[in-house]
Amino acid sequence: MTLRYGIIGSGMMGQEHMRNIALLPDCKVTAVSDPDAGMREMAQKLAGDGCAAFAHHRELLDSGLCDALVIAAPNHLHHSILKDVLRSDIPILVEKPLCTTVEHCREILALASGRKAPVWVAMEYRYMPPLTRLALKLNAGEAGTVRMMTIREHRYPFLKKVGDWNRFNENTGGTLVEKCCHYFDLMRLLIQSEPVRIYASAGMDVNFLDEAYDGRKPDIIDNAFVIVDFANGVRAMLDLCMFSEGVYWQEEICVTGDLARIDARIPGPARFSADGKERLSEVAVSVRATKQVTTEAVEVDETILAAGDHHGSTFYQHERFRRLVLEGGTPEVGLKEGILAVAMGAAAEASARTAQAIEFDQWLKGSGNG
Repeated sequence: MTLRYGIIGSGMMGQEHMRNIALLPDCKVTAVSDPDAGMREMAQKLAGDGCAAFAHHRELLDSGLCDALVIAAPNHLHHSILKDVLRSDIPILVEKPLCTTVEHCREILALASGRKAPVWVAMEYRYMPPLTRLALKLNAGEAGTVRMMTIREHRYPFLKKVGDWNRFNENTGGTLVEKCCHYFDLMRLLIQSEPVRIYASAGMDVNFLDEAYDGRKPDIIDNAFVIVDFANGVRAMLDLCMFSEGVYWQEEICVTGDLARIDARIPGPARFSADGKERLSEVAVSVRATKQVTTEAVEVDETILAAGDHHGSTFYQHERFRRLVLEGGTPEVGLKEGILAVAMGAAAEASARTAQAIEFDQWLKGSGNG
């Protein structure tokens, strides 16, 4: 039996999902939908023979061609698409962020209540091989009692997208939602606790300052520091810079305990490196007692690396999603995780605007949107 996938939104990320689905056994993309004719045609060619193409996701839903759905449309469309798709009994993998606002996320949670088919939120960074290795070391107690976590992402600016939707907060949820919900999800996953306080300082200082769209200037931030206090006493910090294309390590995740520090270091995508070649990730353990550092290279199959920009994480996520669809069970990353990641990013955006620390529980019980 072939598992048939429908792709809603066939831009860069939708096509990455398609390339990774093609690597799975007995899986095929049988339908795509996208309002942009060029993207629709490109995706149909990528999928190969037997793939139908539709201008609207409702046509795809009505086609009966899909056993599973992937939603990879622009962020601000997730809410309206999910309201339609949740009426079906088809398993869903929806790209991050779940929605652009906490209010919309809550509405989706309510609509999904009692639904038998699963909804998986695509927090694929959880499945990056260096990060899964870091998590295994933490679970084995190599760091001891965790006290601090830092995440640094220094990278290239947001890419050009159809309709330039990613230049505006109203479409993305803000950079700390759009880009950084991944990192807030990783904080909760690795720290194993919930946020109690969030403070952010951020600005739009370099990127897109000379751009305008229909007379409107972009308003998304391009650099930030975010500090998160967790209920178990752990402190976490995000250091984001989106005008540092030349750095070797795009992401560095560092978890420090009373016994050791464990670092996962991840280079940027090969297509953005100076020589266009893939570079290995690595995980390093620095032990306090011995002052010794052990560094391990993390190798990923070249075919899997070539299928996307996320060091194999999209493929490994799809392996698990496929298993869920075929065998049943509970999504590893469900709506709760999706909502909290959006909420932490939205709280950080609110903190950056107001220069005030956000008491997370109190803020979440309020409007949830700053």
